Amino acid sequence: MSLISVQLYSLRDAIAEDLDAAVARVREIGYEHVEPYAFVDRVADFERALAATGLKAPSGHAAVIDAPDPDVVFEAAARLGIGIVIDPFVPTERWQTADDARRIADRVNELTTRAAAHGLRFGYHNHQWEFTNRVDGRPVFELFAEHLAPEAVLEVDTFWATVGGADAPAVLRSLGDRVVAIHVKDGQVSGDIASVLPSSESALVVPDALRAAFENQTPAGQGDVDVPSILAAAPEAIRVVEFDAYGGDVFEGIAESLAWLEENDR
Repeated sequence: MSLISVQLYSLRDAIAEDLDAAVARVREIGYEHVEPYAFVDRVADFERALAATGLKAPSGHAAVIDAPDPDVVFEAAARLGIGIVIDPFVPTERWQTADDARRIADRVNELTTRAAAHGLRFGYHNHQWEFTNRVDGRPVFELFAEHLAPEAVLEVDTFWATVGGADAPAVLRSLGDRVVAIHVKDGQVSGDIASVLPSSESALVVPDALRAAFENQTPAGQGDVDVPSILAAAPEAIRVVEFDAYGGDVFEGIAESLAWLEENDR
């Protein structure tokens, strides 16, 4: 079975209140791996919490593409034992043309080389607009992927790819081993949800105006996403459970997703 992790951004409210208690509860639920976010800002806190629980962080999210000093991010990742650093967000207005796709890919390639000097891998995580934005009829994400160096990696958010109109299992098969992790989430994949997303994943609080749009996300296996086919298409990728927001107790939500994956991801 592939590694199962959880994106701690799902628990951002609890982490803002008490990071140590939130991370300890993740371990109590049964997770052995986590994906920290914005870890550079709280590297000592995450280091303490991971050490106390024995949780490992094979991957982590950080805004590196626009960082003034990426080495600071990579040094923090190495300190936490994170082996794969993923930039989670480049806004839609920068994904409009073939030149945009090449420009972002060139930056990812540059950072991949820089990360390797720290013994790390580097890559990118999508939202829906990389698939809804098209150039000559093709999703701009395809152009981006074509320009990536072989060493650059991807974390495919399978929910947002599906919302963006992509056949997520086909996308995963086409990318092959480049996909080192997938975000596993479920829920409604049509309607107004496709047009909204927080301005930055590093924000600790989702605005109330957007929260309602995200609360139709569900634990794995309870929504519209073909999660079994997604898992089968990326058998070696780390499974990272995530909620952008959740209408119920998010700790119960991540527990239900973990139980479903342990039962169904064979």
